[in-house]
This record gives sequence, C-alpha cells and structure tokens, in this order.
Amino acid sequence: MNYQKRMEGVKAYYPFAGWREKYYGDADDVGGVEQYCPENCERAEAIADTLIAELVAAGQEAGESEKLACVENGVAAFNELAEELKGLIEWEEQEDLCELFDRISRAAGLTPQDYGTGSIADQWRTW
Repeated sequence: MNYQKRMEGVKAYYPFAGWREKYYGDADDVGGVEQYCPENCERAEAIADTLIAELVAAGQEAGESEKLACVENGVAAFNELAEELKGLIEWEEQEDLCELFDRISRAAGLTPQDYGTGSIADQWRTW
C-alpha cells in the first residue's frame, strides 16, 4: 500500500461521527449535548484531515522532525478547539484522540512509543 493510501486509510478510525451520534443524536433529536453538534464534529474532523494532508504533502521520505512538526500542529489545533469549545474533549474523547494521533503517526512512519509512555500527542496536548 502506498503512503498516501495508508494515510488516507486512517480516516476509517475517525471518532467524530461517533461523538455526534453518541452525544448529540440525529437531526430529529432534541436535547443533545450542544458541543457535539454536527458543525463542531466537522471542525474536529477537518483538523484531522488537515494533519493527514500535511503529512501526505510532506511525503513518506520526509524527516522525522518534519513529520513531528505536522503532528504538533495537529495537536495544537485540537488544543485551540478544546479551549474554544469547553467540554468537547473529555476523558473518552481524549482517549479517542490519543489513539487517532498514534494511528496517524504510525501510518506516517513514526513510532509513538519513542515519544513517551502515553500517546505521541501527550507532548503537546492541553486537553
């Protein structure tokens, strides 16, 4: 499998639609948790899409520091989103995002365990 397809394949593990369904409900449901509205979940998905696009643009042969900079930018974007949308990234969502960042990192050729005992995102995350 080529690098781009491997990176794009990580999208199958996105948790964002699940967040919306679990906490917000369908379009006819009222009383869902507002921070998980479709627009906010789409914003979260767009951050992950941007990270994958940046890693694809950098290419498989990009150096470790360049790939790490992409991952750091993705984590920083989620930090900003979490600050803006209080309550969006709680314990379960933190676990989802850490797992996603690790999957993305492995697809990019990085080894998340090389960057600490938790997730590669732990270096930069504030959520």
